[in-house]
Amino acid sequence: MRIIRGKYKGKIISPPKGFNSRPTTDYAKESLFNIIENRVNIQSLRVLDLFSGSGNISFEFLSRACKEVVSVENNKKYSDYIRKQISQLFPEKGKVICTDAFKFCQKSDLDFDIIFADPPFNHKDIKTIPDLILNNKSLNNKVLIIVEHPNEINFSEHSNYIETRKYGNISFSFFQKDE
Repeated sequence: MRIIRGKYKGKIISPPKGFNSRPTTDYAKESLFNIIENRVNIQSLRVLDLFSGSGNISFEFLSRACKEVVSVENNKKYSDYIRKQISQLFPEKGKVICTDAFKFCQKSDLDFDIIFADPPFNHKDIKTIPDLILNNKSLNNKVLIIVEHPNEINFSEHSNYIETRKYGNISFSFFQKDE
């Protein structure tokens, strides 16, 4: 896995052996960030990265000088890895929380500009993620929610749905809170 752009462009980030995560491909990640950068100024963003896995998306936001990233990952080995990388590369710009993303969304302040969720593709509750986030009372009115998911899942009927972009076997669906 590598960082595509920003301060650490081209830097290879190698998760430890035995890392069983599905990082977003470089092609999909580059396309995703092109979409984001055409909508907002990344440098002013507070970002929540749910189901952080390898930290791939968090590192990309931080490399592009994002204001702050909170990474939520329930696997202690993975969250420790992300924490180590952030402390070495982006001290004081990132925070890692080792907890279940669903519980975090129910109990925490979600006042972020972008919320990115990349749950395991076989997770039984993947379709509930947009509502889980949107039902949080602390949500920023202009929040952009992005869910990475397998192509078989269709969110187009959701009332806060904006669009879906497909890249190979994965899709990114975008949602926005009603103002």
